[in-house]
Amino acid sequence: MTKCIKLLVAVCGLLAVELALAGNVTNVAVASNFSAPMKELVAEFEKQHSGRVRVSYASSGKLFAQINHGAPFDIMLSADEKIPQQLVAKGLADEASRFTYAVGAIVLWAPNNESSITAAQQLLATEFGKLALANPKHAPYGRAALETLERLNLVDSTKTKWVTGENIAQTYHFVSTGNADIGFVARSQLSALELAARESAWLVPVDYYAAIKQDAVLLRRGKHNKLALEFLAFMQSAPALEIIRKYGYDVIETKPDANGNA
Repeated sequence: MTKCIKLLVAVCGLLAVELALAGNVTNVAVASNFSAPMKELVAEFEKQHSGRVRVSYASSGKLFAQINHGAPFDIMLSADEKIPQQLVAKGLADEASRFTYAVGAIVLWAPNNESSITAAQQLLATEFGKLALANPKHAPYGRAALETLERLNLVDSTKTKWVTGENIAQTYHFVSTGNADIGFVARSQLSALELAARESAWLVPVDYYAAIKQDAVLLRRGKHNKLALEFLAFMQSAPALEIIRKYGYDVIETKPDANGNA
């Protein structure tokens, strides 16, 4: 009997340790365009907290589908505001936790353009072989690119030249490797490049497309995850906002409450 009790205590102890460790991990679904700042944000957060932030990157549409089918995420950082709203409407996320963590912008980039004409002039004259853009069905930056082409009445004249990336990271790869002559990428993706490379890009006027407000939201699974709540609060702190700005995003400053709600 004594041995059985000791064994039971040992098993309970192991379970307690596993539960404690589980409480020190949070799983975050992140839009592909935000990968560079996210790495720095996670590193900074983990310096200050005894826990681990596990990150998965994909297009916002793909992440939405995964969450909708039960993927074990605690937080979503979307590349738009619509998908977090849809998650709330489905009962999969907490409306009170939702806030805009970054505001993105798109640029038309022509890194291998050796002529004197600008990327914008290339687009208007359709003087290019391939035009890269993210898939408008899945990626908010792709929708912004499509809205820009519609605004310029260039959809019909360019559509046969489109190379579509599943997300903005793949779209950037198409352009940077020369598989597309020009392409619509996120301004943030060019922030770390040399000045000459950035000068080959046209910053698309913000009134050409709907504002790319990137919202974060606490998912139903993360409601009682202390580390998830702490990470959302950190995302609204001054050090985090400084990092986000550094990578070419605009921010909307908010003041989180004790639960990480803005």
